[in-house]
Amino acid sequence: MLLEEIPVRQVKGVGASKEEELHAFGIHTVADLLDYFPFRYEDYRLRSLKEIKDGDKATVQGTIRGNPMLQRYGRNKSRLTSKIEVDGMLITAVWFNRPFLKDQIVPGRDIVLTGKWEQSRLQMTVSESEFADRETRSAKSGTLQPVYSVGGSITQTWIRKTIRQALEQYGALIRELLPEEIVERRRLIPRREAVERLHLPGDTSAGAAARRRMAYEELFLFQLKLQAYRSLNRDRADGVAHPIEAETIRKFAATLPFELTEAQKKVINEIVYDMRQPYAMNRLLQGDVGSGKTVVAAIALVGAVKAGRQGALMVPTEILAEQHYRSLQKLFAGTGIEVGLLTGSLPERKRREVLAGLQMGMIDVVVGTHALIQDEVFFRSLGLVVTDEQHRFGVNQRSVLRRKGLNPDVLTMTATPIPRTLAITAFGDMDVSTLRERPHGRLPIKTYWVKHSAMDRVYGFIRKEVSEGRQAYVICPLIEESDKLDVQNAIDVHVQIQQAFPDLKVGLLHGRLGAAEKEAVMGSFGANESQVLVATTVVEVGVDVPNATLIVIMDAERFGLSQLHQLRGRVGRGAYQSYCVLVADPKSEAGRERMNVMTETDDGFEVARRDLDLRGPGDFFGTKQSGVPEFKVADMVADYELLEQAREDAADLTGREDFWSSPAYEGVRAVLGKDHILQGEQLD
Repeated sequence: MLLEEIPVRQVKGVGASKEEELHAFGIHTVADLLDYFPFRYEDYRLRSLKEIKDGDKATVQGTIRGNPMLQRYGRNKSRLTSKIEVDGMLITAVWFNRPFLKDQIVPGRDIVLTGKWEQSRLQMTVSESEFADRETRSAKSGTLQPVYSVGGSITQTWIRKTIRQALEQYGALIRELLPEEIVERRRLIPRREAVERLHLPGDTSAGAAARRRMAYEELFLFQLKLQAYRSLNRDRADGVAHPIEAETIRKFAATLPFELTEAQKKVINEIVYDMRQPYAMNRLLQGDVGSGKTVVAAIALVGAVKAGRQGALMVPTEILAEQHYRSLQKLFAGTGIEVGLLTGSLPERKRREVLAGLQMGMIDVVVGTHALIQDEVFFRSLGLVVTDEQHRFGVNQRSVLRRKGLNPDVLTMTATPIPRTLAITAFGDMDVSTLRERPHGRLPIKTYWVKHSAMDRVYGFIRKEVSEGRQAYVICPLIEESDKLDVQNAIDVHVQIQQAFPDLKVGLLHGRLGAAEKEAVMGSFGANESQVLVATTVVEVGVDVPNATLIVIMDAERFGLSQLHQLRGRVGRGAYQSYCVLVADPKSEAGRERMNVMTETDDGFEVARRDLDLRGPGDFFGTKQSGVPEFKVADMVADYELLEQAREDAADLTGREDFWSSPAYEGVRAVLGKDHILQGEQLD
């Protein structure tokens, strides 16, 4: 019998009401229950006071030396204290609202305390305690205890007991999922042993081996889906084979007002090679802010159009859509390529014209927002889909645009750099191209961190840049004043800047403005009619004003590293030296570290690496939208080496003919869901 076929109600102690509550946690079978792993562990192992840092939660054992003192205050509130000798030192133990313990706290009696340690006061605020008599010690004393996500009447005690019961009843049925050759090569412990140890960890070394085994399994199964999908689709000649001539690309590149970098030329060759193939291209183009991704995309679009197809460029905001639209119009001037714009705020008459132009093939390239994936949008012959800032779109949104054509080529762009090897591993179903080289003539951006008390100096810096004919951004976290957050807001800062510079025109840009208002504000700033632009993070992506050389970011500690780097990328887009000033008074060590990283480097890949170190991969990869799963055990960054190994093993297996037919791989093929892959469906 398979664990996947046994209802969870078969576990002793699971009644009808508990079964229903378990269903809400996604637990329907015994397999689900045993795969419901703890997200952390409570450490009840005894420690000495020398090991414990201030503020740590820890467990210690000592001897009661003082008579208990009970103070009552308020309604049903009390504070019980006693002196305890631990490791030859007298500390104060404090219990809140447990007056019944007073009679049990007898001098000379040994006691085990678990709680928060306050070094400066030699005090422990006790959350749990028990007396050290062997007969009364609890099962968790001296152990690591699993902590699960629980709620309702499902308590930690109940879920621990129930999972132990399930292991006792059905542990022998836990089967191995991984091929034996991989278990041996990667020196992994058996699955049954790993599952038992994760729920009943014992000492840390045993738990570490169990975690490594299950983390590898999660990463391997994830990679197996990606590699199988990639392998099978590479064998299909049902994509768009664009007959792109090298001369077409060379002629267009010669019309550009700048010289392509070597990195751009290399990436263009990779993309054009893919577009010529009969299978559908699926390529990720990542590059630092200002590295020239848009030009690369434009050349790919030229290739598609000159080969007789249409192209679409989907971006997350209307400001960015309008900017790309204008940029492509300039780049395609004289080529005969017709560019259209489709956004939610487009007037109805103009919208109908664009829709008709796409369907009839009169528009060669369309730039748009989510409006591109609406039902009434039809293309005559869509051959290339370019998605900018891919992490801002859900998997389904991107796939809807793909379905507007017959397996069109897909180029996905992101300005959130990921270390290349990690990107190749994480996005296993995509080829990865990387732009690291700055366009010719671009200077590194100088970044400074100042406190709010130095705003007079910041104003002086703004005045200096404007007096030299340059322009400045001032970025704020909020639009209006908030009682909850003590941060600068765009409307107040706009007033302050106007008062500080009465002779200058100061613009204001935020998300609540209508599309026409946003365009007017940006148009004024782009034409240098306004010298300072106060804005929220709507300028984070894509806004390109080469004359802007200074960006001041207020309350910079409120932003993540990736967002700070994106904002910094709004300057340094011309030939002039540019600057970024971070105004921040961070209270936390993490906040100070972000400021230090920003002042130490303007390399987006180094910022990305430090960002991963500081906050992990979740937001970085856009987990909830990008298709990268939230693993139960594995961590994309901490388990990077395992991820690389899993990718190698998955790529090796799916590339072998016997994998698809041999009984030795039947179990893992069942987990893979082979039929869905063979039908060419996108795997989540």
